[in-house]
Amino acid sequence: MGAARRRAYSPGGNTVSAPQTPDPTGPLSRERAHLTASRSALRAMREDVQSLDIRDVTANWVNAAVLEAQIEGRIKALADLAHTPLFFGRLDYLHAVGAETAGDAEGGTGERPPPEGAYTTLYIGRRHVHDGDGDPMVIDWRAPVSQPFYRASRKDPMDVGLRRRFGYTYGDLTAYEDEHLSDPAEAATSSKLLQAEIERPRVGPMRDIVATIQPEQDEIVRSDLGGTVCVQGGPGTGKTAVGLHRVAYLLYAHRERLARTGTLVIGPNASFLHYIEQVLPSLGELEVKQSTVDALVATAVEVRGTDPAPAAVIKGDARMAEILRRAVRSHVTMPAESLVVVRGSRRWRVPAYELEEMVRQLLDRDMRYGAARDALPQRIAHSVLVRMEAAGEAPDDRVQDAVARNPAVKAVVKSVWPPVDPAKLVLRLLSDAEFLAAHAEGLLTPDEQKTILWEKPARSVRSVKWSPADAVLIDEAGDLIARTHSLGHVVLDEAQDLSPMQYRAVGRRCSTGSATILGDLAQGTTPWATGSWAEALRHLGKPDAVVEELTAGFRVPREVIAYASRLLPAISPGLAEVASVRESPGSLSVRAVPRPAPDAPDAADAADTADAPDATDLDAAVVAACVESLAHEGSTGLIAADARIPVLAEALAAAGMSYLSPGEETTADARLTLVPASLAKGLEYDYVVLDEPAAVVDGEPDERTGLRRLYVALTRAVSGLIVLHAADLPEALREG
Repeated sequence: MGAARRRAYSPGGNTVSAPQTPDPTGPLSRERAHLTASRSALRAMREDVQSLDIRDVTANWVNAAVLEAQIEGRIKALADLAHTPLFFGRLDYLHAVGAETAGDAEGGTGERPPPEGAYTTLYIGRRHVHDGDGDPMVIDWRAPVSQPFYRASRKDPMDVGLRRRFGYTYGDLTAYEDEHLSDPAEAATSSKLLQAEIERPRVGPMRDIVATIQPEQDEIVRSDLGGTVCVQGGPGTGKTAVGLHRVAYLLYAHRERLARTGTLVIGPNASFLHYIEQVLPSLGELEVKQSTVDALVATAVEVRGTDPAPAAVIKGDARMAEILRRAVRSHVTMPAESLVVVRGSRRWRVPAYELEEMVRQLLDRDMRYGAARDALPQRIAHSVLVRMEAAGEAPDDRVQDAVARNPAVKAVVKSVWPPVDPAKLVLRLLSDAEFLAAHAEGLLTPDEQKTILWEKPARSVRSVKWSPADAVLIDEAGDLIARTHSLGHVVLDEAQDLSPMQYRAVGRRCSTGSATILGDLAQGTTPWATGSWAEALRHLGKPDAVVEELTAGFRVPREVIAYASRLLPAISPGLAEVASVRESPGSLSVRAVPRPAPDAPDAADAADTADAPDATDLDAAVVAACVESLAHEGSTGLIAADARIPVLAEALAAAGMSYLSPGEETTADARLTLVPASLAKGLEYDYVVLDEPAAVVDGEPDERTGLRRLYVALTRAVSGLIVLHAADLPEALREG
């Protein structure tokens, strides 16, 4: 499909929007016709799958159930979402692209083989679509031939003559924009459609960025499955989206392998997971599981309690892993007596010193406790078989298995290598001072041991109010006893907030697979937040992972990120400041709410409360700022210190303003969310009203953590930020 030069959208631009009376033979009409035909082809693909009759191809009900589930998943993946563009770009190659490159590479998902022939024009979209003859009408964005859409430039056009981007309004194709990469006479300009897509108002959950992936992001997305990648990215750099799109790419490129081994996305909390949960389904990936670290490890016990920060820090320290290892191995005792195995009329004796040698050999191999326990009876049985053979018998494997199950052998194994319950082990460790001291010697000081010991020991595992940190310890103990199942790939977001023991828990889930680690050291807000990615990756068990840094910001306006970055020297010295590509003058407003005048009736009361702000005035100003923000299109987040949330909730209710809680989906009629600062991480809103920065800082156990929490809150806005304060701002944010 050829492409003529288009009239300008603005001086120097190359964007064409739909005229009031479209030309039925013009380029825009032809592109719309291709969209209509592609949707029809997708519908036909879905109908083909729906018409399959599994009764003729399955031998039993198990196969039928499996095939039926696969077909249902395929039908869902082929759904045509009305307001989601089926394709968002087009590439016109200078030379024909082979069909083997242009065809779908989903392998094993039911697609027909790629057709013969070659193509010069390809449409790039969220999934592969072919017509009745098998010719591709839309190419999956993950296919190799789609890569130039994201990476081609005038310096390296990658054999692309024309790159066309499409603009949509509620699912209707309304504009297009051309770049003639091989034409030196055409001036390079920024993409207005790309900018418009990035700045599109946020209503509802997080959406994919498949149409706006940048070259540096694409390199990370398409990195190989075999390697672990750690992405350091400041606010608005798209690290979360990059991680999710990498999962989608890996499932495309390695579908059969990951179908066997599994994938998992780990987020900081349920609200965050709810916010991102639609990204992968919008890309056709329905089988990726999501979890928080707390939910991942809390399988053996119910978490009902919390730890004071000092105790949580120690429980999350990597030294606890060695303490648990010592505690588990302490259950092994050396045999004191010989073993006698009776078989028929014969008695076979294994002396105590030989049993002890077997036990020491297993301990020296540092096997998992349960695996070594399972190996011990077989070793004993082998010793008995050696004696039987020396006596002229010819025992086989069945005899060895029978000896291993002999009651006398079982009794010895039970006494020497008893079973260990992970939860009971941790219960004893945290409630028995002598037991803890014996295994923490040289690792924890007496004061540290006292900090994690329970004041009132629990009677049983069920009666304990386990904390999240306790559940991680139980998970570690469980892995010391039996190996944790490893997945093929794990994505860990907001990783900077994990403790060393939590990193170990995640690392166990991808010990034989790979991982994508996402985070920002400047946004670490837990008392145990990691100090460096090298340290974090070592605890994760992936010390050789590649660390990539994203510094180009596409979400937060330049004025807003520059204001928030004033905090960087105090919270994360040496970390690169995000360079926002979005110029949005007037996107930041910092407003002081006046204190009561000195002659006001309540001035004396205000003085007696250490210059406390007049909460009523501040609350009214916050409500007014929310009304102002809601006058714009898109979502508004009111972020405040956790302690201020009830007060602001009352103020909003008194003003007749309804609001959502984090995790609830915004709609056209419900666009205001009241967000505790502790839950703001990872979320984004078109407009943010930030209440009392000093209160956000004071709500944390120390100033540095408080400033990091404030940095997070300041960087949640996509279009505009209003900061309201009655108390003094933190020093780094003050003018001058």
